[in-house]
Amino acid sequence: MPEILHRYSTVLFDWGDTVMRDYPERTTPMVEWDKVEVIEGIADVLAFLHASGRRIVLATSAAISDENQIRGALARGGFAACFSRIYCFKNTNLPKGEDFYRHILNDLNISASEVLMVGDGFEKDIQIPNTLGIFAVWFNPKSNETRKNELHTTVHSMKELQDFFEALDKN
Repeated sequence: MPEILHRYSTVLFDWGDTVMRDYPERTTPMVEWDKVEVIEGIADVLAFLHASGRRIVLATSAAISDENQIRGALARGGFAACFSRIYCFKNTNLPKGEDFYRHILNDLNISASEVLMVGDGFEKDIQIPNTLGIFAVWFNPKSNETRKNELHTTVHSMKELQDFFEALDKN
């Protein structure tokens, strides 16, 4: 069976408030919280991307949790097997900036044109990846504000994100 080639064969996701609800005032790793919450619709998006054969990677600025703790929290949310790699401060020693994204590209041995970043933080998840040529999708469920140019677009729900990927795959 021939391999299906997709535009953006690797999709990076921010973790907090993109995959799982974050409460920044909490000072313990999410895996230890009494209750974890997943973002509405993310399970469908991840299932779609997985079925499409794309590599799904977590790229988070989380500094409290290490990779094993992040995997534990993801497992509690039902996403244990979704993410092939996790990049965080504790395993890269890099804050989420240009060097962080360069590290990911180098480690995965891929070019910026093969990657798409999804996140809720406009500066760290959209603008910084854009400086390296990475296309990004701003997940903005908190307002109607939309920003779009040749290197980024905006969605306001995970349903819109899934529609975006479905449209990509039709072209």
